[in-house]
Parts: sequence; structure tokens; C-alpha cells
Amino acid sequence: MGTSISAGEKIEPQDIPLLLYCVYHGDIYRIINGYDSCLNVCGRDNVYLNGTETTCDGKNMSSLPSVLNTTIQRACLRNCSIYPDFLPLLGRCVLEKGKSSTETFLGKTGLNDFFAEVSEDFERCWLEMLYLCIISLVFSIVIMILFRLLVGFVIWIVLIGVAIASILGTAYLWMLWRRSKIGSSSEEAIVGSIKVQKTSTYLAFAIIATITTVCLMFIILILRKRLKLVIQLFKEAGRAVAAMPLLLVQPLWTFICITATISFWLYFTLWIESAGHKKKIRDDFYIFEKDSLIIFTRWYNIFVTLWILQFVIGCQHMVIAGAVSSWYFTRAKTRLQSPLLFGLYNLLRYHLGSVSFGSFIIAVVQLARVILLTLHSYVRTHDGKCVSCIIKCCQCCLYCLENILKYITRNAYIEITIHGYNFCRAGRQAFQVLATNALRVATINSVGDFILFLGKVLVVAAIVLIGIELIQKKDGILHAWVPLTLSGLFAYFISHCFLSVYEMAIDTIFICFCEDCEANDGLSRPYYMSKNLMEFVEGSNDSVLKSKPEAWSTKASAIS
Repeated sequence: MGTSISAGEKIEPQDIPLLLYCVYHGDIYRIINGYDSCLNVCGRDNVYLNGTETTCDGKNMSSLPSVLNTTIQRACLRNCSIYPDFLPLLGRCVLEKGKSSTETFLGKTGLNDFFAEVSEDFERCWLEMLYLCIISLVFSIVIMILFRLLVGFVIWIVLIGVAIASILGTAYLWMLWRRSKIGSSSEEAIVGSIKVQKTSTYLAFAIIATITTVCLMFIILILRKRLKLVIQLFKEAGRAVAAMPLLLVQPLWTFICITATISFWLYFTLWIESAGHKKKIRDDFYIFEKDSLIIFTRWYNIFVTLWILQFVIGCQHMVIAGAVSSWYFTRAKTRLQSPLLFGLYNLLRYHLGSVSFGSFIIAVVQLARVILLTLHSYVRTHDGKCVSCIIKCCQCCLYCLENILKYITRNAYIEITIHGYNFCRAGRQAFQVLATNALRVATINSVGDFILFLGKVLVVAAIVLIGIELIQKKDGILHAWVPLTLSGLFAYFISHCFLSVYEMAIDTIFICFCEDCEANDGLSRPYYMSKNLMEFVEGSNDSVLKSKPEAWSTKASAIS
């Protein structure tokens, strides 16, 4: 598109928007097809570029679809066989030395044959892959039912299993240390020094494992009484999802929006990366040089994409939180009508600004991480070890900050759906609730998230095992690991969609529970919670009243 501009025209960057500026000075086929040393796009009928200084551009390369790109030349070729050391790969001529590794990994048939064989495998086993997706859908629903009915049993089995595994692992490390210590005393000098070093390693690992096991046992001992709340929250989330089954469809729309966003980002990136101004390096060798506006557009495109992705995820959190909170704070739940539509209406009518602001903050941190990652790649190639270490530390800090912001933002969305606060006030309120119930939050995040993760792993493992029986028994399957891997990825995505709704429902019910305990006393102001959650109210009220002494007299007068 950019190659169709007539010579002599001139355009100022400020006259058009950023992306149109890149489209004006770019051609997407420069990236897709490649171009030669004179900037002729391979496989295309080219025209002269602006400010051309030679007569080697503007050629018809329709019969030369392949491109050879080395440090000394770029050329359009009819096929790669002209150069014996190169082989074709996606319209490019690449060095044949990569062929052996490709064949080793993909089977001794070459890359083109591999794709052909995989296509034949998909044609033979597409029905089995469809069956596996349906089975993963059924397994995900079964896992959610088990979480609702047998979550207490599952949680205790997991905790006991982790505790036993930690104790046995620690004991085994101490046994290895003792054997190594006894064996090192009878060895020769050189071998003995190696044994001593090995013994010290075993001792260090055993000490670390011991400390970790003791801390784990201590944590389980402290949190054992709060596990009942986690179990009950799982059950309440199951009730909420059962009452609002359309919640399970919400991740599908989120996935469609995310896919569309990434597709647009890739399309715009092709235009941005193809844009540039012709620059002469030497005789008959030119490049496309990017000016500051094109470079800024590249980063602007990345930031907007990150912002939109976080916005879409935030909208899903807001809709689910709105539906679940309205379900929680409705006494006659059988009369509740379309809570999902109610949450969607509130989002579109009142809270789009809050979601935009929350996603903007997270996108800024993510952009900073991308910039640091790019800077680290540059520094690493220039042997800047000290600067590289500093960048890694900054990356670690930004990673922690990003996860903290995501967690607080998600809980702020819940507070927004409950009270209708703006984002800043909701974030402050969410932080206060989480800080007041720190031990409960720690239990829910550690035990609850781990149980949900195990549910995803269980679904994927079951699908892979079933897939081995279904796919490998098919005749003519050459690369069974490809459909098995894709089936496992589909199973993980399906289970994640279901359990992410479950996770958000648990967090929403927990915040609603804390707000219910804060606002009501069960006497003059009845609780909205179910009878099963009532047993946790007294401890919650006590913690609130200790932080607010003036509430003691209110509660005493209400009881009298």
C-alpha cells in the first residue's frame, strides 16, 4: 500500500493519525513476502518509491516469490534450489544446517512433509479430538459438582498428602546426607573431597526441606480452623453457579474479544513494522529506516493492546461479581430475575470508567515490564552484567507489583458492584476488608487456588490419558503427540473457563460475607448470608468490634 505513492509527494507526520502514518509509509507485503536489496517486494509488481536514487527498484517480482536475506545481500528468487546450502521455509530461504535439527525433532521427513503428515493426522482423528473436547467439558462440570459436594474431603486429602510428602521428602534427604557422610570417611583423598562437597549439598537441602516442612506444618496448624470457611465458600459458589448457569458462558465472550484484540494487534504490528523511509547503505543496498514517530507508534500499539486485554478481563470480573453479589444480597433467591443481565447493565451504564481506569494502571505496569525486557535483551548482547542484574531486580519488583494490582483491582470491582463506589474508593475499601481478614484471605488464596489448580490438572491429565487410548489406536497416525497436545490445551482452556468463574464467585461471596458482617448484626439488621455461613459470623463480628470499641455498646443494647 505504501509503495503506491507517487514520487515527489510529501506528507508531514502531524497531518494524519499515527497508524495511518505507518500505513502511508508501509506495505504489509514487505513483512509477509520480504524484499530484495533495492526494496522490491518479492512476488509483487512493484512501483517506484518516494525519493528513489537508483533505477533498481520498481521491478516486477511476481515470478520470484522466495526471498534470500543475509548480512551481505537480499534477493528475490524463483526457488531456493539456486543456492545449494539453503532450503525453503515459509517463503524464505534459510540455511540448510537447520534442517537436521528440524528433522530430528519433527521426524525424519523434513518440515514440509511433517506439516503434510500432521494435516493427514488431523483428518483421521478430528472426530476423536472433538470427543475429547466434549469429555473435557463434562469433566469440568463434574469437577465443579465435586467441589460443591465433596470439597471438604478433597481439601483435607490434599493438605494431608502435601504434609506427608513433605515429611517423607525431608526424611529421605536426611538419609541421603547420613549415607554420604558415612561413605565419605572411607574414600581416598580426591574422591573424598568430592564426597565431602556432595555431603554438604545434601545437608543444605535437608536443612532447607526441614525448615520448609516445619513452616508448612505450622501454617496448616494455624489455618486448620479457617478451612471450614473455605469449604463453605466453595459450596456457596457452587450454589451461585447452579442458580445462574449462564455465568459459565461469560468466558466464551471474553475469549472471543481477546482473540479479536490479539488479531488486530498482529495486523497493526505488520503495518507498523513494514513502515519506514528508504535509506541507502551502499550501492544498490537499501533499508527501511524508522523515524521516531513510527517507533512511538510501535510502543503505542503494544500499550493499547495491553490496555484492551485488561479491560476485557476486567469486564468479565465486573459482570460475574455483579451477578453473584446481587444473588448474595437477595433474600428471596427464587424470585431473582436475570442477575447476569443486571450485572451487565450496571457495567455498561455506570462502571465502564472504573474498569477503564483499573485496566489502565495494570497496562502501564505491563508496558514498563515489556520495555525493561527489551532493554535487558539489548544490554545482554553488550555484556552489561551489572545493568542486567539491576534490570532483573526491577523486573521482579514490577512482576510483584503487577500481581498485587491485579488482585486489589479484582476485589475493587467486587466492592464497586456492591456499593457503587468509584475505583479509588472501592480499592481502598477492598484493601481494608482484605487487611482485616488477612488470615482468611491467606487461607482462601493458598488452599482455594491450589485446589482449583489441581482441578485443572486433573481434567488435562484425564483427557491426555483418554486421548492416548483413542488416538494411538487409530491406524495411520504418524505424530500422535500433536493432536494429544492440542487436546490437552483445549482441555486446559475449557477447565480454566469454568473454574475461573468459580474462583471469581468464591472471591465475590467472601467479600460479600465480610461486608454483610460489617453492615448487619443479625438482630435489628438481619444477615443476607445462608445459615451455613452463620457459624462464622461471631468470630467476624468480634474482630470488627475489637477494631471499633464504640460498636460494643451498640451490640449490647441490641441484644438486650
